[in-house]
Amino acid sequence: MRRFAAIALLSVTVTGLLAGLMLHLAGAEAAGDVVWAVVTAVALVLATAWVISALRHGRLGVDAIAVLALAGALAVREFLAGAVIGVMLATGRALEDYALRRARRDLTALYERAPHPARRYEDGVPRLVPIEKVQPGDLLLVPSGETVAVDGVPAGGPALLDESALTGESLPVEHAAGKGVRSGAVNAGAAFDLRATRTAAASTYAEVVRLARQAEADSAPG
Repeated sequence: MRRFAAIALLSVTVTGLLAGLMLHLAGAEAAGDVVWAVVTAVALVLATAWVISALRHGRLGVDAIAVLALAGALAVREFLAGAVIGVMLATGRALEDYALRRARRDLTALYERAPHPARRYEDGVPRLVPIEKVQPGDLLLVPSGETVAVDGVPAGGPALLDESALTGESLPVEHAAGKGVRSGAVNAGAAFDLRATRTAAASTYAEVVRLARQAEADSAPG
């Protein structure tokens, strides 16, 4: 619904602004003003609805300023200014909607690549266990191509890791034995042993997911 409203408002305001301009150029100034006034009124109605929705969620955003500006433009009969404000409002809403949808796709991808079972050594043999059961001090096996389940340090040799999901760095990074490794990185080299230093809930990837969820909640529409 939000996406449809943003796209519809952008289409109406841009079309109305151009139509009013063409009417003015053709000498039909009164008709052009009517078109701009309608555009301003439509933008005012939607902006008011967005403000009311935001207030219900305890927020008051920049849409409130747009409501005042649009209402003022109608009151003083500055219809061109109102139409321009409507286009600006619609453009901002459309861009915000695009950014929110992209963030949700990224968050979905973040969930999908979250570490799942860990391979913990038990009696010298790596066995699959839920990452929630991994404790600091446990020795884990991280096969090639798998995601590091918890924060830890390589034990017995270096580790080559793809940390692009965490840092944006496209090239694999080598971590020497004993150097901290963050959960969420992908093993881009040979299998290595990892000594856990944190639980899964306290590890880097869990914090990244928490921050992403909070960001989505803060940017969610009212």
